[in-house]
Amino acid sequence: MEHFPQNPQTSPVNQRRKWSTKKDVVLISAWLNTSKDAIVGTDQKAGAFWKRIVDYVNASPQLSGGVPREWSQCKQRWGRINEQVCKFVGCYEAAVREQASGQNENDVMKAAHDIFFNDIGIKFTLEHCWRELRFYQKWKSLGVPKEGSKEKRKEAAEVVAEEEGAEVRPPGVKACKAAKRKRQGYDEIHAMLAVKKEIQQQKLLERLLAKDPTHLTASEITLMEKLISEMI
Repeated sequence: MEHFPQNPQTSPVNQRRKWSTKKDVVLISAWLNTSKDAIVGTDQKAGAFWKRIVDYVNASPQLSGGVPREWSQCKQRWGRINEQVCKFVGCYEAAVREQASGQNENDVMKAAHDIFFNDIGIKFTLEHCWRELRFYQKWKSLGVPKEGSKEKRKEAAEVVAEEEGAEVRPPGVKACKAAKRKRQGYDEIHAMLAVKKEIQQQKLLERLLAKDPTHLTASEITLMEKLISEMI
């Protein structure tokens, strides 16, 4: 019987290889640093872009002694990280908006994980990646958890006073709750649209990077540079 050599990308050995937390962090660092290089973004193909990333990953002293990764494996892993972290950002925003009096950051994180599981159907296992990316523009959260209820009451009173031009007086409980529900509804729609837009921009950037750079128009190059700058 004739035997055919296995494709290294689909072999059982490659499929069993896991990405550890340390490897994920190195990959994220490689992607961020390579994306900042404008020359890579405009003058090289996607293959060259990912080759630089895999060279960075395999040369990292933190991963010395490990089995080298292929660029296609890094690209696939980054795609999963980026997609899930973008979705978790929306879940975290929702958890911040729903934060109850007396809840702290740990309570918000637990709620964000619950929202992710209910919406996506799987557990979010890339919190370490989110913590690496959360302060970059693309993955930055607009909401900030509040500690305790005193700050919330003060904020609500100030908002109502500014809008009505009245004296600084705490509004009624029902008025506060109604205003909060209305703001939450607008914020949730805005967050969902923002996540959808970010995923679309990522796909557009990947298509541009895959093109032959000599065939790119001036407008495509400008668009690519703009997309890269918005992600870092």
